[in-house]
Amino acid sequence: MQKILVANRGEIALRVMRSAREMGIKTVAVYSAADRNALHVRYADEAVFIGEAPSNQSYLVGDKIIAACKQTGAEGIHPGYGFLSENAAFARQVREAGLILIGPSPEAMEIMGNKLSAKAAALKYNIPMVPGTEEAITDIAEAKLRAVEVGFPILIKAAAGGGGKGMRIVDTPEDFVEQMDLAVSEATSAFGDGSVFIERYVSSPRHIEIQVLGDTHGNILHLFERDCSVQRRHQKVVEEAPSSVLTSELREAMGKCAVDVARSVNYTGAGTVEFIMDEQLNFYFLEMNTRLQVEHPVTEFITGIDLVKEQIKIARGEAISFKQEDLEIKGHAMELRVYAEDPANNFMPDIGTLETYVTPKGPGVRVDDGFEQGMEIPIYYDPMIAKLITYGKDRAEAIERMVRAIDEYHITGITTTLPFGKFVMQHEAFTTGQFDTHFVEKYFTPESLDTDIEEEALIAALVMEKLLGAGNVVLVESNGGGVSNWVRNRR
Repeated sequence: MQKILVANRGEIALRVMRSAREMGIKTVAVYSAADRNALHVRYADEAVFIGEAPSNQSYLVGDKIIAACKQTGAEGIHPGYGFLSENAAFARQVREAGLILIGPSPEAMEIMGNKLSAKAAALKYNIPMVPGTEEAITDIAEAKLRAVEVGFPILIKAAAGGGGKGMRIVDTPEDFVEQMDLAVSEATSAFGDGSVFIERYVSSPRHIEIQVLGDTHGNILHLFERDCSVQRRHQKVVEEAPSSVLTSELREAMGKCAVDVARSVNYTGAGTVEFIMDEQLNFYFLEMNTRLQVEHPVTEFITGIDLVKEQIKIARGEAISFKQEDLEIKGHAMELRVYAEDPANNFMPDIGTLETYVTPKGPGVRVDDGFEQGMEIPIYYDPMIAKLITYGKDRAEAIERMVRAIDEYHITGITTTLPFGKFVMQHEAFTTGQFDTHFVEKYFTPESLDTDIEEEALIAALVMEKLLGAGNVVLVESNGGGVSNWVRNRR
């Protein structure tokens, strides 16, 4: 492949293009009306307009993506994540057009895209499963009896689901029918598929995922784990590698299971096998994501492997150039997803203009973003502005660098998750590794951010003073212990 089209936008489009450029591969950007001036459009060698701002008129229209390939002579398509990245019908469309999708086969996407068929595939290799049903529920009375056998609380899950949609926790048999109806309705609305199943509810779970790579020569290996347990609305906000709770024996066992799950569908490319882990460190298969993950940079830091380059090499038919025994974990990495969201208001999305946008720098800091100062955050897409990643010789240093990087990351004009990220990094439950997916519900309140909000107000006042030349802006020190050096030294 001499030229690839990146069927995405924002930070992931830029991230893919940078690796392609290092490999001497030309890149084509596609863009909607909202992204005419986006950084990925300017960075690419060529750019093609594909429609109006709503994604169902642009980034989700497979015909337009393929037409852009034909127009520019691009031989392959990298879908990034989101949009069409796990769409089996699009993968087939690409294949039929004589193009290469930098990702797995449509058959693998199809099987792993449905939680029930994914479980069936994994069971061939005796992968541990949470007790529950292995088929879609058709008889509610029978399902209720099975739920009683499994033991309450139980979890109702959409077979085609993700992101917490079509998911219901049921504490008692009396609530079962009502919650079942709600789950089916939500699944139908969100995915066009009302199929649901039940599992025993793991009350204090860790979310551990394993990165895998597979090539067309039958080689499949894993690149260790990521802990993604700090979440809001069942969606990840903080990720790290390696996990603070895995022993070397557990890591080996989970890695083998992940490789077997990938082998069950002859997986090619980069993928992630996700597990849930209970308080006794028992792990169970959750699902497989048949694409590059948002949090892939933490794996790149601890292994030294560029996952995008590996995806491209595999798509070109090359064998993976290293073996499992060649890989080792070096150091520790943290990632914070910097969302345009208000943590003090239930993480509601925020939109506006990046009036100030200054990214942190220095040792062990990486920022994957797709914005610059003065740009607007569009309402049409995911509100993630950037991924802030830090790396250190150990977990403590990675955390210290994250706190420092958050302090140096200066954004005004919109509310972000940066203060929340600092709260997480400094909380005892996180620093000691004693946390689970309920971290936000257990420990976080809007009041937790009061000190940081006051400090941000001081920074905003300084910016205003400089812009207006007022000279009389009064800075009042916060009740939370004074003003940071960042503020003090700019008075």
